[in-house]
Amino acid sequence: MSFFKRIFSKEKKETLDRGLEKTKTSVFSKLTKAIAGKSRVDAEVLDNLEEVLVSSDVGVATTIKIIERIEERVSRDKYLGTDELNGILKEEIVALLEDSNSGNDSEINIPAMNVPYVIMVVGVNGVGKTTTIGKLAYQLRKQGKKVMLGAADTFRAAAVDQLKIWSERAGVPIVSQGMNADPASVAFDTLQSAIAQNIDVVLIDTAGRLHNKVNLMNELSKIRNVMAKVIPDAPHEVMLVLDGSTGQNAVEQARQFTKATEVSSLALTKIDGTAKGGVVIGISDELKIPVKYIGVGEGMEDLQVFNKYEFVDSLFN
Repeated sequence: MSFFKRIFSKEKKETLDRGLEKTKTSVFSKLTKAIAGKSRVDAEVLDNLEEVLVSSDVGVATTIKIIERIEERVSRDKYLGTDELNGILKEEIVALLEDSNSGNDSEINIPAMNVPYVIMVVGVNGVGKTTTIGKLAYQLRKQGKKVMLGAADTFRAAAVDQLKIWSERAGVPIVSQGMNADPASVAFDTLQSAIAQNIDVVLIDTAGRLHNKVNLMNELSKIRNVMAKVIPDAPHEVMLVLDGSTGQNAVEQARQFTKATEVSSLALTKIDGTAKGGVVIGISDELKIPVKYIGVGEGMEDLQVFNKYEFVDSLFN
């Protein structure tokens, strides 16, 4: 089965390859040991493979699913060779990953609407939330979209200041009221300004606190309710930003946030600095929420649209 089709440009693909280099090297060195001296896939190879996937932060539940699927194939074909294992792994992982787009797009896809498309961005402090918003704003503006930022993370003075810096870098306007302002009030003002200025996309930053889930839930609910008064159905998307380099901690954060608010998409940052890139597979499978963006470098273009075919190809080629 040949599932792979070229979607990314050569440059984008090379950036993705480099970003996944540490994970790929780690997975392949373990995989080589797992099948050493074996010509066909047997129980011992499958046990070793399970260890490889769990230690690559794919997660236990997702690993078991992958192993069970491969076991089914082994039972159908008693002489499945270890040289075929790579291809089989690619196929099974692609089958597990949630689709974030049509599967054939490398550009950011924003639905055409009569009102601004509103994305509320959530995530704990330090995961790269503000950086992700800035890079997303820059790329959307490059695509010809009119973008506006809303600085509703008013809990930390640094958060508002950082977002202002990113708005300048990206060349997009920002609405802010400074530290300790009411986040819902900032969101309300942002959406009113966006309508007045015929903005296409609004990115609302929110506070990244998880120490008290009840407070977080109440605050996010209030922001959502206020935005819906200005634009019915807003926010159209709630994007959770996670630090991919934290492995299973990112999975736990995702669980907590999905309990606190309805999350519709994921962005995983800092994948290039870690060998834990396998966490992308586990999070997508466990939460059934599509990974929409993946951060594979420091540059403005290094926040990429996540495509499961390109990701798996870079990971296992």
